[in-house]
Amino acid sequence: MKRKNKSEIENLKIQTRRREKIKKELVDKKWITTILIVTFSLSFGMSFLSESTVPNLNLIGGIIIALIFIILGILFDIVGVSVTAASPKVFHSMNARKVRGANIAVKFKKNSEKVSSFCCDVIGDICGVISGSTSVTIALALSKTTGINSFMMTLLVTAVVASLTIGGKAIGKSFAINKCDIILYEFSKIVSYFYHSK
Repeated sequence: MKRKNKSEIENLKIQTRRREKIKKELVDKKWITTILIVTFSLSFGMSFLSESTVPNLNLIGGIIIALIFIILGILFDIVGVSVTAASPKVFHSMNARKVRGANIAVKFKKNSEKVSSFCCDVIGDICGVISGSTSVTIALALSKTTGINSFMMTLLVTAVVASLTIGGKAIGKSFAINKCDIILYEFSKIVSYFYHSK
């Protein structure tokens, strides 16, 4: 029994090494370079806008901006998970029947790692940066209004923003896994109005 378990573990290790070797060979250096440039550019631009506009917002404006970027981060996280979990067969069938957006869904599914990385990591991180800097503005405004220590208020507001983001993404992930096909289809249909695939 022990020998059998040992051989199964060794076999599993060998298969894992083979998969890792294939993945290393398939690493898309062009994609990595592109995503680094896009991430840097978007992060720099959004951080610049955030730092130059957010400190001048009032309490209501700060709360609205924070909520918008929290929701945006959650929505893109849902899309990223859906792309990974969706079934390609559904979209190939729809594409054969020329259903609007199905061709884009097929492209997204073929590049699921890239689409998921962009949605979850790039957009998610940018939304996190902006909602984080907005939370400081909200905290300072609340501190002036309530008279509570600004340090404690910053900790409290930051914790609330983090809880909303993480809690929303946790709920969104289970929703995305259960409704992955329809979410990917609806997202692809929206994209199809802005992008015409050949």
